[in-house]
Order: sequence, then structure tokens, then C-alpha cells
Amino acid sequence: MSEVTTASGLIFEDVSVGSGETASAGMQVTVHYTGWLTDGAKFDSSKDRDDPFSFPLGAGHVIRGWDEGVQGMQVGGVRKLTIPSDLGYGTRGAGGVIPPNATLVFEVELLGVR
Repeated sequence: MSEVTTASGLIFEDVSVGSGETASAGMQVTVHYTGWLTDGAKFDSSKDRDDPFSFPLGAGHVIRGWDEGVQGMQVGGVRKLTIPSDLGYGTRGAGGVIPPNATLVFEVELLGVR
């Protein structure tokens, strides 16, 4: 698959397309994810903890890059998201792990929707 750049600056690439239901705003989605800085340093992974993460899609409970980037995925699919800082943690960074103005790279697997 090829990379797609959205109007907001989010870049996504479907690593593998799922065959299940399609995620859309208003659904509760469950994902596994791993996040890296652009230098390759991993900062978080639900897979490493074996603890999937659920959130209401499009409700602003996660960074904007996730709300935008997970929409349109199908259950079983894996998508790489390259999230510019203004769709991530911006000038504040996060938790001493993500520096200010950091571009983030996530691999997200959509496990389920409801």
C-alpha cells in the first residue's frame, strides 16, 4: 500500500487491510499499538503489556492523529500513522518521554469495534 497524506498533515499507510467492520466516529474501538519517535525510540506499546486499548473514536479522548487515523480502518487491519506534533502532543510533549514538537509514528492494529 502507498502512503496517504491528509489535509491535516497526517500520513497513514495500511500495512494490512482488515476484513471486518469499518471503524467510524462514534464507535468504541479496541486497538493494539506501538509508538515510536522518529529516531526509532519506542515510547509505548500496548502489545508489550498485552493490554489492548479502547476509546470512543472521534470524541477527543485521544490525540487528534489517532481520532483521524483510525477512522476507516477495518477490524483485523494494521495501519502505520505518522503524526505531526500539532496532531499529537504539540509544544507540551508528554510524560517526559515525548519531547515538545515531536512527530510520532504508531503502528495500530484494529482489534474490534462496537
